[in-house]
Amino acid sequence: MDAKILKKFKTKDRPLSKRVMRLGLPVILSNLSRTFMNLADMAMVGHLGAVALAATGMGAMLVWTILSFAISLRTATQTVAARRLGQRKLRECGVAMHNGLLLATLFGIPVAVGGYLYADRFIPFFLSDPEVVKLSVDYASVAFLSVFFSSLGFVFQGFFTGVERTRAHMNVTVLANALNVYLNAGLIYGTENIRELFEGLGSGAFSWVGIFWSWTQFPELGVRGAALATLIASAWMVVHYSIYLLAPWIRKQFGVFSFRFDGAMLKRQIRLAAPQGSQEMLVMFGFSLFYKIVGMIGILELAATEIVFTILQTSFMPAAGIGQACATLVGKFLGENNPDRAETSIVESVRWSFWVMGTLGMVFILFPGLILSIFTSDPEVLRFGRFGLRIAGLVQFADAVGMTLWFALSGAGNTFYPAVVESGIMWLFFLPAAYITGVVFGLGYMGPWISMAIYLVLFAVAMARKILIGDWKEIKV
Repeated sequence: MDAKILKKFKTKDRPLSKRVMRLGLPVILSNLSRTFMNLADMAMVGHLGAVALAATGMGAMLVWTILSFAISLRTATQTVAARRLGQRKLRECGVAMHNGLLLATLFGIPVAVGGYLYADRFIPFFLSDPEVVKLSVDYASVAFLSVFFSSLGFVFQGFFTGVERTRAHMNVTVLANALNVYLNAGLIYGTENIRELFEGLGSGAFSWVGIFWSWTQFPELGVRGAALATLIASAWMVVHYSIYLLAPWIRKQFGVFSFRFDGAMLKRQIRLAAPQGSQEMLVMFGFSLFYKIVGMIGILELAATEIVFTILQTSFMPAAGIGQACATLVGKFLGENNPDRAETSIVESVRWSFWVMGTLGMVFILFPGLILSIFTSDPEVLRFGRFGLRIAGLVQFADAVGMTLWFALSGAGNTFYPAVVESGIMWLFFLPAAYITGVVFGLGYMGPWISMAIYLVLFAVAMARKILIGDWKEIKV
């Protein structure tokens, strides 16, 4: 094992630490905007009741299960672009983006159409309550159409992050998420109801906010409105990214409009994407089954789980931004044949993630009720949610390490090992343990959440072991 990396934790490389955050901060801000969007979604849908909340949560989970494959297209594009940036082959960064967009199109169109047409066929497998099923189909059938645009958006994100232009990604995401929140409020409640909603908040102190929806008539669409808002915002995101490609510093340096087919690079990107895409889908499908297991315990438990998962993105997304910065630096330094700097960038990234996620974890442990009360006033949902949020807060430190090292390995070009490990832990331990403890042994809500905590710790240990072995430094991309 490479003990040198452990020694680096004793001394801080301040210039590289600042570079990690300079690259990561725009991604963090964009991720936080997405988190705010999701929190706003849940807060708005939550006021429709526990049934609507559970239906939207399951629908969103299923859409994300399929969309998660596109994360691998982002990783493949970012990994190749960052490596070519380090090798000073700038035009090939543009080729990596072209390849990614091609793969995203081939993936996104059939998934979007299939999800729209057949949502009512597969959603009943995960839910049994007829009312929840109906609302979940209403949401998911429209939300699946956004998969095509979101897949293209992930590829653009991978390209801009890989060439160290994360500010463009931040601007696009923040604006798209603001648009999503705005449309959500109008389309979920309708013009008249949104006025009443804000008039009822804070003894009328927020009544003036309703004016932002008064310029036209928004129909009241409930959970379907939330999905439609997501679809429109996703389409705008692709348009906005495309506008950035017109900038001279992108168009000339990277040849983004000089289309050139590179079969060898396309195969590399597929080899990078396939394991991670399979991993993401298996893991997200696993979490869909986790939702099903919790739903077998009770509908209130399922509503609480959805709220807790949404809140956890507050800590998850910032660490993901740091991880993406880490992946870019690892890829670039390996492209420069400088594995020592790649190693140091991993150390500094873990240090930042540890503090960010750990701090938020302490907030979750100390103030769970205060946070949960934003989303629901149901005393039973609050009771279950407090336990889940505190358990999640306890393992934030382990999750910080596991997530950052997962990005580091992806940036180096190793997507196979994390895919096998996480999928194995998910399906061989986590899901069986959640079902046995929660349903068979009758521990209820506690069983699945304790099982998830152990799962996150095991994954972090496995990622740390692989980084310490050091064979990732020899991977050619």
